[in-house]
Amino acid sequence: MSPPIASGKNSKESGTARLLGSATSGILELLGFHPVDTVAKRLMTSKEKPFRNGQTFSQGLTTLNSVIFRDAAQKGTLSKYIALFPGLGFAAGYKILQRIYKFGGQPFVNDYLNANFRGVFASTFGEKNAKTMMHATAGSIIGVGEIILLPMDVLKIKMQTNPESLRGKGLAQILYQEGWGLYRGASWTAARNAPGSFALFGGSAIVKEKIFGLRDYSKATFFQNFCASIGGAIASITVSAPLDVVKTRIQAKSFDNAEGGWSIVTKMVREEGLGAFFKGLVPKILVVGPKLIFSFTVAQASIPFFSNLIDKK
Repeated sequence: MSPPIASGKNSKESGTARLLGSATSGILELLGFHPVDTVAKRLMTSKEKPFRNGQTFSQGLTTLNSVIFRDAAQKGTLSKYIALFPGLGFAAGYKILQRIYKFGGQPFVNDYLNANFRGVFASTFGEKNAKTMMHATAGSIIGVGEIILLPMDVLKIKMQTNPESLRGKGLAQILYQEGWGLYRGASWTAARNAPGSFALFGGSAIVKEKIFGLRDYSKATFFQNFCASIGGAIASITVSAPLDVVKTRIQAKSFDNAEGGWSIVTKMVREEGLGAFFKGLVPKILVVGPKLIFSFTVAQASIPFFSNLIDKK
């Protein structure tokens, strides 16, 4: 997920530059943050409880080590690091497309709302809040539409958490066998993305406008973008955390052992307690802030670079 990017002049060149810049952002973000994403996903899907009552600190560390590194738990540092890169191919496809979709899509939706529904937002939320609410709503709409990329996300998560379910299968075979089954959990994903993206884009807009007094978000300094991204990210991850855990567990199940969302929710409450809905929240919050500011900064630096490059041709 990404903070709002203000729309500039719409032209073929700027659109192309945005495409290349956001793709570059996705690639660099993937290489830097995929291991931490793997850790968060494994913590969310694990039923083990490191440092539970009765465990010594040493036993808790051993359990945590096994949950995070799995088969590489007893291997060296390099092997452990490599073990955090499962599903890199699927992750690359998903992350790059996601960043292009997010960076390029939200401004267009926001422009549409601004052109056609500004009066509605102004009368409903007040003139001062209309801009922020349009940014948040545009983010929410884009977030729901993100389910079109779900198959790549499903395969990425399975490789991170349940690689045995894909072992010995090629991509073509998986697509042929599963078909629409790759969209399993789509409703839960949409339910997570709607408030999550709303909080992300809205939170970022609130920080820029209400705290820093910016009317033109493109004029934000590096520090202002950093603060806005952190504020939006923490709000987004916290709001969407419970549904994100359910969605991740749905997608982590093997294809021949699928389980519905409500069944998973019932088991989580009965067997693990309400705290299970916030598993992996701390590592996600710790990585999402830096990840968003990183991807935002790369995109903002790359888009002008590619725009100048294209203009010279």
